[in-house]
Amino acid sequence: MDKHLFGPVPSRRLGISLGIDIIPFKTCTLDCLYCECGRTTDHTAERRSFFSTKDLMSEFNEFLKTGDYLDYITFSGSGEPTLNSDIGHLIKEIKEMTRTPVAVITNGTLLHLPEVQKDLLSSDLILPSLDAVSEDVFRKINKPAPGITAEKVINGLKSFSREYKGEIWLEVFISRGSNDSEEELEKIREVIEQIMPSKVQLNSLDRPPAYSEAEPAGHDLLEMIVKKWTGLPVEIITRVKSREEIPSFSKNLESNILNTIVRRPLTIEDLIILTGKNRLEILKYIDVLEKEKQIRTEIVGEKIFYRTSIG
Repeated sequence: MDKHLFGPVPSRRLGISLGIDIIPFKTCTLDCLYCECGRTTDHTAERRSFFSTKDLMSEFNEFLKTGDYLDYITFSGSGEPTLNSDIGHLIKEIKEMTRTPVAVITNGTLLHLPEVQKDLLSSDLILPSLDAVSEDVFRKINKPAPGITAEKVINGLKSFSREYKGEIWLEVFISRGSNDSEEELEKIREVIEQIMPSKVQLNSLDRPPAYSEAEPAGHDLLEMIVKKWTGLPVEIITRVKSREEIPSFSKNLESNILNTIVRRPLTIEDLIILTGKNRLEILKYIDVLEKEKQIRTEIVGEKIFYRTSIG
């Protein structure tokens, strides 16, 4: 397995994307209620270099030799990529080697830092998040690391949007009972109008969350928000629902996942080890199997297990 690259992964937002994970698992500035990767274990706002950039670029060079088609090269994964102080250097190097656009999926918490803004300016697409404007709501739903406030996040988004030449697709994750009050939604709308992103993408819970108090918003609520936020480029994010939506669908991988779950319930971490695939890639197949009711989830303690729906 590659150490830092995963995919290409089919994405509803970005098409065929090669993922680049430059952060240790669950190293993040936030500990969001709804995170599908689980609770943050390294809760920090300190930027640093986590590994040799030479190793990553060697992996990337090997991938380019495959000639695989890509819509985007995406810095993402299971942590906050802007915590890596090498991200600006990596973006520039990659853009010198390929014409494929570079995207960065970020929670936006460090955009108030001039050095982070400088690092991301050479990318083609930024996908930041904004789940709350009120400080109490921000702390409830996002659980920020010390030193991070809602005001800093908002000011960073505003400042960056004035300088950035690429597109900004702003994600707003709605959790019922946390950030869905009329007052908070109106505050979020007002801030979005000041940021002026190219897209606003509404999302909600459809996988087991890190914390049990996270509640799905439901499609009706998301539709209501779309109607209320008139004049904004709002769309609702949906996840993969069928095999046809997964380019290069692997029947062997699907069978491998099902056959292992039949023997005993497994966590996503178990499936990663058994299949040698990345978490995000496996979750695409899990989405389809859940939709078809072939598998179901079961929470035991703080772990999420996947098991067959029969028996």
